[in-house]
Amino acid sequence: MSESYLIPAAELLFEEEIKHSRFISFLFHCQSAEELKCVLTNLKVEYPGANHYCYAFVGGAPTDNVNMGSSDDGEPSGSAGRPMLAALQGANIGEVGAVVIRYFGGTKLGVGGLVRAYSSGIKQAIPQLQTQLKQIRYPATLVCDYHQLKDVEHIFAQYDVVIDDKQFSDNIVIQFAIPKAFKVQLNVDLATMSKGQLKAIFAE
Repeated sequence: MSESYLIPAAELLFEEEIKHSRFISFLFHCQSAEELKCVLTNLKVEYPGANHYCYAFVGGAPTDNVNMGSSDDGEPSGSAGRPMLAALQGANIGEVGAVVIRYFGGTKLGVGGLVRAYSSGIKQAIPQLQTQLKQIRYPATLVCDYHQLKDVEHIFAQYDVVIDDKQFSDNIVIQFAIPKAFKVQLNVDLATMSKGQLKAIFAE
């Protein structure tokens, strides 16, 4: 499994006319069906009266076949949502959603024409989509003394660590996440710095 993947860094709108029908493709960052539905609700307000609001999303890594979905929204089965999903998966981008809004222009396209039309906007928009690299990080916990915190934070800064929480009591409990590639070396450095006292515990 890859330890990083591209995700959208901005939203993108792409519009084209195919045989008098207006197709508006909207691409955006999306991690769940709930996020997709929120965007869909807003688009229905922004683009009222359209005949169809079809969608597809890949909520996790590009290879994640669990957190994903699609809808034909009244178009013939398999003619909109699935081709849109295939276009997203083919782009090798994760956490991405797409809604294609169709204003019917009076000319029927047939199933084959619909498949091409609903995937066309996405395929043309993806090369224009701004992306950023997302590192897959693994959660861990570290308990340290107050006098060790500065050294711990210095080591964390070298390994792209994201600190989620710090709890201060008799000692300090730090909840954090780190790219997998750095897990072993982090503990080596912590042990060296603390003369074997400190070790990060990684969640299974």
